[in-house]
Amino acid sequence: MKALTCQLQALPTLLFALSSTFLFLLVAWPKSEFSEKNPLMLKLCSNPQSSPNSAQEQNLNVPEFEWEAVLEQGKEASSLALQSPAPSAATTHHPLEVIYSKGYKFRLNEPDKCQERPPFLVLFVITEPQDIARRKAIRQTWGNESSVPGVSILRIFLTGVHPLFGSLLQPLLEEESSIYRDIIQQDFLDTYNNLTLKTLMGMEWVTKFCPNVPYVMKADSDIFLNVEYLVSQLLQPHLPPKKNYMTGYIYRNTKPIRDKAYKWYVPWEVYPNDTYPPYCGGPGYVLSGDLAKKIYQVAQTIKVINMEDSFMGICLHELGISVTDSPRGLFNVYKITYEKCQFSKLIVVHHYGPEELLQIWPSFQDQNKTCTS
Repeated sequence: MKALTCQLQALPTLLFALSSTFLFLLVAWPKSEFSEKNPLMLKLCSNPQSSPNSAQEQNLNVPEFEWEAVLEQGKEASSLALQSPAPSAATTHHPLEVIYSKGYKFRLNEPDKCQERPPFLVLFVITEPQDIARRKAIRQTWGNESSVPGVSILRIFLTGVHPLFGSLLQPLLEEESSIYRDIIQQDFLDTYNNLTLKTLMGMEWVTKFCPNVPYVMKADSDIFLNVEYLVSQLLQPHLPPKKNYMTGYIYRNTKPIRDKAYKWYVPWEVYPNDTYPPYCGGPGYVLSGDLAKKIYQVAQTIKVINMEDSFMGICLHELGISVTDSPRGLFNVYKITYEKCQFSKLIVVHHYGPEELLQIWPSFQDQNKTCTS
């Protein structure tokens, strides 16, 4: 009996040790690229023109969008809980329907960043709470706020709450935030289907805390980003800021994926149209600050879908604003093998993890001296 009592007394300590070990593995273990396991993504990475989306761009018989007839008017969510509000007897939601609420609260925020140093460009980097290594690598490479001499750039990481280990990860995230002051977090669950909420959090932050910023860049955490080329060649600080501007790798006439086998699955109940409006691919796109505020406002009036980049296109269509074509090849949603002088004239290349970024960055830093125009 005494031995059993001792074992029971030791159980909490054992459970804490096990959870701490698992948390360490969660944070430290490198994540493999999704494209290595997904045949559709492999096809996209090897040949973007052969992907299901881009192949459909060739279809000229695309139906007209009839938004007033098919888009429901969004309803404000009344619950401030982390979980989506429970459906009432009168209203039910598809499990993949994104519930957008103006009531999400900031757990971590940097409300004074733009007052301290008004930026020309805000970099919003999509990240997960446990992505400590990714954030560190980005700070040391393309996310360095001093990367473009004479141009004020502000780096912000956007994140939510881990759906399983939020309480364990939160102290680590808060400590990291206190050191770098570059993390913004709201109290929604950080899941793939909530990526739209994460991007809208960035649009809300601009609207409330950085309303005069000329440009905003939304970037995934697994990209190479050439900020200097973006600023000097596309945004051009010496010119008046563009208005109603969004550009990137543009998809046109693409259809929602209705196959449940893929993580990009969008059911008819969530999005009833046969095609999306034109939109910029999610790995990285840039928009004007005035448009960020308009997107935040219009998102509160329409039904939100679980495909973040497609939803940005829906917002633009609702606003009556078109995406802007960029010079071909600047934004790449697939991977390109690193070559210094080629990368010196690109803006985005997808599928570059922290180890690769740190490996190529010293070489890339030398490109201004060795690569001729």
